[in-house]
Amino acid sequence: MKGWMIAGAAALLAGSASAAEPPVLPLSQTEAVRPALPEILTQRDRARVVNAILAERLETIVPQLMREQGFDMWILVAREYLEDPVVATMLNAESLRARRRTILVFFDPGDGRPVERLTVSRYGLGGLFQPAWNPDQQPDQWKALADLVARRAPKRIAVNVSGRTAFGDGLTHSQYSEMMAAFAPELRAKVAANDSLAVGWLETRSPTELKIYPGIVRLAHAILAEGLSARTIRPGVTTTADVQWFLRERMARLGVDTWFHPSVGVQRQGVKELLEGDTVIRKGDLVWTDFGVTYLRLNTDTQHLAYVLKDGERDAPEGLKAGLRAANAIQDALTSSFRTGVTGNDILAEARRKAIAAGLKPSIYSHPLGYHGHGAGPAIGFWDNQNADPRGDFPVRAPTVWSIELSAFATVPEWGGQEVQFRTEEDAFFDGTTVRYLDGRQTELTLIGAR
Repeated sequence: MKGWMIAGAAALLAGSASAAEPPVLPLSQTEAVRPALPEILTQRDRARVVNAILAERLETIVPQLMREQGFDMWILVAREYLEDPVVATMLNAESLRARRRTILVFFDPGDGRPVERLTVSRYGLGGLFQPAWNPDQQPDQWKALADLVARRAPKRIAVNVSGRTAFGDGLTHSQYSEMMAAFAPELRAKVAANDSLAVGWLETRSPTELKIYPGIVRLAHAILAEGLSARTIRPGVTTTADVQWFLRERMARLGVDTWFHPSVGVQRQGVKELLEGDTVIRKGDLVWTDFGVTYLRLNTDTQHLAYVLKDGERDAPEGLKAGLRAANAIQDALTSSFRTGVTGNDILAEARRKAIAAGLKPSIYSHPLGYHGHGAGPAIGFWDNQNADPRGDFPVRAPTVWSIELSAFATVPEWGGQEVQFRTEEDAFFDGTTVRYLDGRQTELTLIGAR
């Protein structure tokens, strides 16, 4: 492995005269009002950050998971344009995609020695994995893998095969069959389907990732604040689709990606359903957005609410403000229910019990967040299922990042007692004891218009 990769991981965010760094912000329970846009790194600086974080993760998270799960070898296989979800996150920033067939092998020799990281592939991977195949000497890639495995004589070999989660099901049937055909019978007997390594790798956040994650959420909050402002929304003219495409264009011009197309809708007095599409935004509307960015390989997911002031108004109706407070109370019920080792279903049941006992009407559908927007790990409810679900049967672990996503249903007296859905979503970090927001949460409606 290249020495600069290890040194780079240790020195990241320590300051450099020649390279820009992502902002490091403290965890905050209070969200800034109309925050300034953080500096966006160049592609070259982003690659340096991504590679240093990846080196840190490979050095620490993989050995911990393998020893915890009792595997001394983990084999991952991906084909070009058919990525294993885990392999896609283990490629250095310059590789971008698996090439032809990429095989990664982790081997723990025991006795506290470092876990070997090997690649049985035609192309190097930025010095993060030791090349272990010479096609000129052994043209058969599967035979080369079988020889490598036999020489190391592992006791238990994990492969990414799972019926429970797509994140742990990256080994395709054809690749599995060809690999097993190349293995001698005694090696085949040691191969075991496993999804805990894949899920653990994807859901666990490293110390450096946790340093930069609040700044990534701040980036999302800053773009979202631009979208939910009088500069973007002109009542009677601007449509919900206009706001969606403003957000997409703003990200494109900043060189920031997203994992989903933004949603923008309107709740309006006298109208039961959410209005979307080309709905013209009017004064007196409650505007809802669901928005996320992808930056430095990490994802955000935020839902905010804004009120468009009517002529003569200086604030939103009290009933709308009370609805957001109800959503905040459900957030508190949920975040206070997190515990390691219990399942997502357990947390859902406990949070709903607390919220309902407080007189609230909750709908909870929270999920892990990280390399994927709807990330690896246990779900905590679904908007269409508030009961236990197989997808919520994984144990909750730390250190992990979560989308605290939910709704409160509340009546609004100023709208004639109409029931309104107050959708909220904020990104938070669970350290094993407490849940803290990465860049605060919305506790006041954003106001659009003259005051």
